[in-house]
Amino acid sequence: MEHTQSTASYKLQKGHSLLTLAMKRFLKNKLALTGIIILVFFTFIAIFAPFLTTHDPTKHDLLNVMARPSAENWLGTDGSGRDNFARFVYGSRVTLLIGFLSMLCVIIVGVILGSLAGYYGGIVDGIIMRTADIVLTLPFLLFVLTIIAIIQNITIPLFVLVIAATNWPNITRILRGTFLSLREKEFILSARAAGCSDWRIIMKHFLPNAIGPIIVNATIMMASMIILESALSFVGFGIPQPTPTWGNMINEARSMRVLTGAPEAWVPPGLAILLTVLAINFIGDGLRDAFDPKSSK
Repeated sequence: MEHTQSTASYKLQKGHSLLTLAMKRFLKNKLALTGIIILVFFTFIAIFAPFLTTHDPTKHDLLNVMARPSAENWLGTDGSGRDNFARFVYGSRVTLLIGFLSMLCVIIVGVILGSLAGYYGGIVDGIIMRTADIVLTLPFLLFVLTIIAIIQNITIPLFVLVIAATNWPNITRILRGTFLSLREKEFILSARAAGCSDWRIIMKHFLPNAIGPIIVNATIMMASMIILESALSFVGFGIPQPTPTWGNMINEARSMRVLTGAPEAWVPPGLAILLTVLAINFIGDGLRDAFDPKSSK
């Protein structure tokens, strides 16, 4: 009896030490910590935007068009007289929100479908994976542009749904592969023999063992969604004006007048996108190394 209790205690301590080791590995990664600082900084700007500027980011002022930076307008104004600094800080809200919500929707759909395909296999697996194959064969950018062009006045929720509807197959395939590798493990077979429900087995045994790939892919997905929103806004197919986003601000740089004569209008949002995406990628790399059991760092 004492030996059994000792063994159980050892396993608990070992499991706890693995999580602790992963955390220690992550905290030793200087790039990952730098990424967290940068992401917290832009999140702070997004949350406290109303306290950082008194200007309305959507208000036109045709008497103050393309004004140079001043004490009143720190980054000048755009071609419609809107304050660039106000659009920058409020745009951080929309851009980060779109990136996070798109990632969250993709992860939720991908985890659910990947779990079902990997756990049940057979006809369920066949239907889900053939659907994923069809979505992956579609020309992604053309498909997204077509949907957005049809919808025209797209809102943030619709934009998120469109992006999520075209990006779920990759995480689904990853989760399916992870589940397939775990299906015949002894602890899974033991749980089935003990009469555990499918829901309990998936939630208590499969997903905890797949949390590493899920988290790493979530960070990569969020960075990709921010880039995608910015790219679509730049070509005029993103969130419509006057809603401020970093991509919409860069859209102003399509004008040679702005590109060459008003760098303060597009350099800050461009730099913010670059730093945010780099920060998220640094965090993703740190999490990947932290959850890698082969890592010696």
